[in-house]
Amino acid sequence: MPLHQLTPRAFAGVWGVPPYQRVEFMQFFIMKDGSFVPRSRVALGEAPKGWDAGVEAGEALFLVYPDRGWLLVFLDERLVYKEALTAAQLHTLGRDWKMEDRYRSRLESPASH
Repeated sequence: MPLHQLTPRAFAGVWGVPPYQRVEFMQFFIMKDGSFVPRSRVALGEAPKGWDAGVEAGEALFLVYPDRGWLLVFLDERLVYKEALTAAQLHTLGRDWKMEDRYRSRLESPASH
């Protein structure tokens, strides 16, 4: 049993509430080394190098910390993906999500827990 788990609550407790966050159903590529890559981080019609043909899917939580330079993705309360990006790239991602949310129907919105 792991003594330390990197959960969304752990990051919020140390780094504070992220300026941008999003919950959405996401497919993940399972890489040969066992790591996960969200479908949204790969170009449409492409697969990441090192993909092992495995796929996982579920409600993913994306946290964006532009001041720290990190995009963090959680599946089942577990950190499965992190990507270092510039603050400008992360702000663009967050603004894009806000724009998409304006035009989402209630059927497309994530279920409330």
